[in-house]
Amino acid sequence: MRNAVKFLISLVAAFIVLLLVRALAFTVYTIPDKALEPTLLQGDRVIVNRWSYGLRTGGDSLFCYARIMKSPVRKGDFIAFYSPVDTTKKISSREVFIGKVNALPGDTITVYGKSFVLPKDCQACSWPYQAPYAIGSAKSDCLLLVPGKNIIGRACLVVYNFHDGRLDKKRWLKLIP
Repeated sequence: MRNAVKFLISLVAAFIVLLLVRALAFTVYTIPDKALEPTLLQGDRVIVNRWSYGLRTGGDSLFCYARIMKSPVRKGDFIAFYSPVDTTKKISSREVFIGKVNALPGDTITVYGKSFVLPKDCQACSWPYQAPYAIGSAKSDCLLLVPGKNIIGRACLVVYNFHDGRLDKKRWLKLIP
């Protein structure tokens, strides 16, 4: 009986630790389409490091969005982010996307032959202003402007690939550049 109680306590403790790690440090997302090939393939299960740009606090609740121990997003990073399009839902309830950072605040981008500068800061915007990052895919010229508060973290590792009902063992534990 005593061994069963110890086992049950160990199982509950392991489950709580797993939930904390998933909620605070790492989470797993699936690449749904071919837009990020050749780096990320359809069906890849990727680990996203939630702390890669600093610990994210607030945003949906009592506290304002902030990052503790903040580090910069770099051009070329593959990031997971909440959809900036559907503003009727709170941020954490929105659909999650993964994309490649093509431009940073202060960079010049070209859209339909016209050049635009992504603002670093804004004097006329309501506080707190979030400078947008231009996120795109390898297969499209489309760019999505994503504010920093929507960024979840950096995709850092392909755990495995499961597509068309089969596992691709060549894609297991592959680091994402």
